[in-house]
Amino acid sequence: MNRTVKTLITVALLALLGGSVFWALKSTQTEQLANGQSPTLSLPGLRATQTVELTGVIALDVEPFFKDVRVTKWLADNGFRLNVTRIGSRDMAQRVAASGGPDFMFPSGIVAANQILDAAKRANQTATQYTVFFTPMVIASWQPIAGIFQANGLATPLQPGVYSVDLAKLVALMQAKTRWKDLKGSQAYDVNKSVLVSTTDVRKSNSGAMYLALAAYALNSNELPADRATAEKIAKVATDLFKRQGYQENYVNGNFDDYISIGIGKTPLAFIYENQMLAFALTKPLPKDMAMLYPQPTIANKVVYVAMNERSKRLGELLSTNAEIQGIGVEYGFRIADSAMFLQKAQGAKLNVDERLSNLIDPPSYETMSTMIDVVTREMSQ
Repeated sequence: MNRTVKTLITVALLALLGGSVFWALKSTQTEQLANGQSPTLSLPGLRATQTVELTGVIALDVEPFFKDVRVTKWLADNGFRLNVTRIGSRDMAQRVAASGGPDFMFPSGIVAANQILDAAKRANQTATQYTVFFTPMVIASWQPIAGIFQANGLATPLQPGVYSVDLAKLVALMQAKTRWKDLKGSQAYDVNKSVLVSTTDVRKSNSGAMYLALAAYALNSNELPADRATAEKIAKVATDLFKRQGYQENYVNGNFDDYISIGIGKTPLAFIYENQMLAFALTKPLPKDMAMLYPQPTIANKVVYVAMNERSKRLGELLSTNAEIQGIGVEYGFRIADSAMFLQKAQGAKLNVDERLSNLIDPPSYETMSTMIDVVTREMSQ
């Protein structure tokens, strides 16, 4: 076969292959555009040349996660570039719009996520939830405090430095305005302050709202308020638990910082997310006499990705299932479906935790939570 014939055959084959590639890419991009997605190259062996750019609003809890260079690289490797803004979880529903709103929202707490879904429904939007991480609500405390609680029948040791605490008994103790010095065995913390759990501002913070939910459960004879009248009644009673604290931080990080830096004198009991303890322990030693109390029952706070359109769904699917990104989340103290990975990380950080989490309740509906928060807000302003 002479050189001219070979050349003609080569050109014909390239033309045929090029046409096949062109129409394959054209079909793929047409389908992506129809679904509201940015067109990308997705044929086997070809690297994506276009990136899906998404805008989102995120909670404070996940801001460090998104700033992690490993997460940025993972996003780029999977064809994403994000432009995120941190706002309060309960403010996110206000960003829902019929058009032009964020591509995704990443609130802390299922209550805020459901509020977003409801706002989307009213705006004729289709929103989809993906639970990415979760973390139980705990009380950060100290060994002397745990000892006092044990002596008074409130706490039971689970592991070294880890205790369960009877929620109903603790709330009753606080309602009675009991002072530390009046408790049996109080020599280790013989102060004239009332027994109170330090929380964030319920009017602005998700962790404060979770404390309200647990307090309401205890105050309502171990039942979640199921109607508006009950929610209003219980919230009025619970308001006292917030009023008597004095100044409250807007964000749970501030509450945790007080616990770590100032210690037992200011913060004998701090209501926080468990992941804060592990995230801290993974970077520096915890105070030697720290203790972690798990209310019985407690609430598992879910960190939920909400896709606001079709083009942002794929990111939600990956964040909630991809082993690499889930593993990075564990390094920020979050629990994931793979409990073994979480427990291994906690053991490596020399932090004991409640491994079973056998006594969990769901928070009330967001309508009930909104009612209770509104009542507390009104009562605290009087």
